[in-house]
Amino acid sequence: MARTSFNGPVASANGFIGNFTGNITGNVTGNVTGNLTGITIGTVQSLSGAGAVNITTATTKLTTTGSAQALTLADGANGQIKNIVHAVDGGSAVLTPTTKTGFTTITFTNAGDSAQLQYFTTQGWMIVALNGAVAA
Repeated sequence: MARTSFNGPVASANGFIGNFTGNITGNVTGNVTGNLTGITIGTVQSLSGAGAVNITTATTKLTTTGSAQALTLADGANGQIKNIVHAVDGGSAVLTPTTKTGFTTITFTNAGDSAQLQYFTTQGWMIVALNGAVAA
């Protein structure tokens, strides 16, 4: 395959196949499959009160506005990692993912409580790490 340089916006109807070395600045829409080294910075969902923790951002920053607010989390993509951080304490929240293994709910009570989850097609969401948050 020939070496190609790009300058400016680039789009491909069929995707790009091969190796890439360098930096990507801007938005990538779609899936990146393969080995990734370096720092990955994703967007952050700001969620205030009860509602759906999205699966389209790497991190959800939670502001609670009452007691035991219900949070949901839909099934993700195989290998997907999701971080949830209780950023502003105005009560508590209880997360119930659609499909999960090893727990039923995760409760966030204090600012700073956090959970890192990973999704697997056959097991659903699994806990990678908890900091202050409580799994039941």
